[in-house]
Amino acid sequence: MITKSMYKIIQQSKRQGYSKSAISDLLSLDPRTVSKYYSMDEETYRTYRLAHQYREKVFDDYESSILEVYRANENRPLNMTAVYDYLEERYGPLPGNEQTLRNYIRYLIATDQLQLNHQARIYTPVPDLPFGRQLQVDFGQWRCSSGLLLYIFGAVLSASRYKYVMFQDRPLQTRTVIEHLLECFDYIGGVPRELVIDQDHLLVVSENAGDIIYTQEFKSFIDEQSLTMYVCRKADPESKGKVENLIKYVKQNFLSVRDFQTLEDATTGLREWLDRRANGKISQATRQIPAEVWKQERTHLRSLRHSIFRKDSLIEREDRTANANACISVEACLYQLPSRYRNTVVEIYLTAHQVFVFDRVTGQEIVEYVLSPIPGKTLCKRAFKRSSSHTTTELKKKVLTLFPGELWQQFLKHNFSKLSRYVRDQCLEARRYFQPQKIDDDILDQALSYCIEHETFSMANLNDTYHYFERESARATVHETARAEVAWNPGRHDNHAPLAITNRSVDEYNALIQQKGYGVK
Repeated sequence: MITKSMYKIIQQSKRQGYSKSAISDLLSLDPRTVSKYYSMDEETYRTYRLAHQYREKVFDDYESSILEVYRANENRPLNMTAVYDYLEERYGPLPGNEQTLRNYIRYLIATDQLQLNHQARIYTPVPDLPFGRQLQVDFGQWRCSSGLLLYIFGAVLSASRYKYVMFQDRPLQTRTVIEHLLECFDYIGGVPRELVIDQDHLLVVSENAGDIIYTQEFKSFIDEQSLTMYVCRKADPESKGKVENLIKYVKQNFLSVRDFQTLEDATTGLREWLDRRANGKISQATRQIPAEVWKQERTHLRSLRHSIFRKDSLIEREDRTANANACISVEACLYQLPSRYRNTVVEIYLTAHQVFVFDRVTGQEIVEYVLSPIPGKTLCKRAFKRSSSHTTTELKKKVLTLFPGELWQQFLKHNFSKLSRYVRDQCLEARRYFQPQKIDDDILDQALSYCIEHETFSMANLNDTYHYFERESARATVHETARAEVAWNPGRHDNHAPLAITNRSVDEYNALIQQKGYGVK
């Protein structure tokens, strides 16, 4: 078939009076071709051209499937690679390449068999679950040809089939699973209402007829993010078949044809593969592109809260300036810091229930507080509100002079050394336990000797030991008094008179033995 411009030249030459043979010579065309178009009017040529323009009909057998995919997407313009991948997954090797399919779809459009709606929005008439409801999570392993063992974390939104995958080269732990979940929430743009997991020991300690005990860290994460959990029964893969298929798909379509030497190599192309293939191609289940449906689903996801498991990350920290009293203001409440942070900028990390304060220079955590529900309240740690009426040095001098004995000095030396962080508290307890009351020096020496021998150097232990020996001394005094009274009055037997005792003759016992037949003959 000649082009439209060539048909115009033939018709123009005809109107100018050229014969068919002259036109054939002029345009170097076959005389039969010139004769055919010489006698064809414009309407006949237009119909003929439309019928013969798309001669590649190798996709005629797939026409119904192609139209079905477009109808499922409300006739939106689709990525041709995605349509080609869909047909290839469904039917296997195709008779033409992507360009051939593109030409065929143009033919369907030109012949009005396919009418595209460029303003149609994505809509799933009957989704498996409402948007934002559920995220399924699963794990897997894959050993590369190089010997590198990859541990796979996979997650998929049940409604849109939007997928997230991450690799690591060490076994998964509860903390790393939580970190992957947080990164997954960042990737999908929010938090679903429900997580579907199996009974993996990283997350679940035990399950008994619906009573589920989670690991401590994962339980904290669930409560923090207000997640509803759906824990699959054992040997029940259908409950989370979507993510099971995802792990299988990652292995067969991404890992099976690639070999990696390092984790970095493996993760380099993963995100691009997710965007291009896993989320960019038509899903066999929904017949829609997950990345397009996700644009609607992400509006139904909840905002990600600041997590205690990210408190060491610099990204989410905020700067706060402590006032002249070394207090910072957080949500209408004041929180006390050590006095050295007066008028100093610090960093805070805020979660739903706690605030963590960090040194801006060293990055070390200074203190953490549970957020007060009462506006205007000032919270302070005990270590930050000690009385300053006496310095620690003054207190130590006063305590050292309480008792002159060598044992007391020796005990205090060990006390100040072993409990160096609590010297002030120990001095205050020494003054409370031993100064106000009369102390028996002998009993105190016993208690000091015992504590030194057994290396118990706190003031509380010394106080308990002193009172123990004090009670024992009191009991010994009572017993000594009783023995002294008996020695002074030998005839006294408590509250009754001496009893009379009858003495029998040995002969009487011998007679009884002979009578019973037990005697020696």
